Amino acid sequence: MYQEKFMQQALALSARALSEPGTEPFGAVVVRDGEVVGQGFNHSVAHCDPTSHGEVEAIRDACRQLQRVDLAGCDLYSSCEPCAMCVAAMRVAGIRRLFYAATLAQSGTVFEGLPVAARHPIDVHALRRFAGATLDDGLLAAEQHLAPQAIEILEAWAAPRKSPPAPA
Repeated sequence: MYQEKFMQQALALSARALSEPGTEPFGAVVVRDGEVVGQGFNHSVAHCDPTSHGEVEAIRDACRQLQRVDLAGCDLYSSCEPCAMCVAAMRVAGIRRLFYAATLAQSGTVFEGLPVAARHPIDVHALRRFAGATLDDGLLAAEQHLAPQAIEILEAWAAPRKSPPAPA
C-alpha cells in the first residue's frame, strides 16, 4: 500500500542534487514492512558510473543492509518513473511494487534542451526497446568466444550446488 512519507523521502533525496555536484535529481527508497531498508540517488557523474541511478543505488543499499540479493516483499519509491535499466534491476532483485512521482515524459520535457555537458542524454524510448532485445536482434555488436571454457567454469561452480536427483 502506498505511503506518502516514503515518496517524500525519495523526493528529499532527489532534492539533494540541487546542492551536490555530480548528481542528478533522481532519488529512491526501498521499503520493507513499513521501514526504509535502502536509499539512493543518482551519482552517475560523481562516480563515473552510468548505472548509478537512484533506483539502482537504493537497491544496492537495501541488499547491503539486508545482507541478501532477494528483495522480494519490498517496494520501491522513486522520484521519477524508472528507465528500463532500473526496471530490469528491480525485476532481478524481486521488488514487489513501484511507486513513482514524475513520468519519464515529464522529466524529458523538463530536461529538453539541456546541453550534453549539463546532463548525459539518455533516449529512454530507445533504451526500452533495446532492453527487451536479445543479442540475436543485432542491436549491439557482439561476438562469442571461448564458450567451452566458460561453460566448464559454470558447470564446475554449479555442480556442487545442485540438489541430488530424487529417487525414482
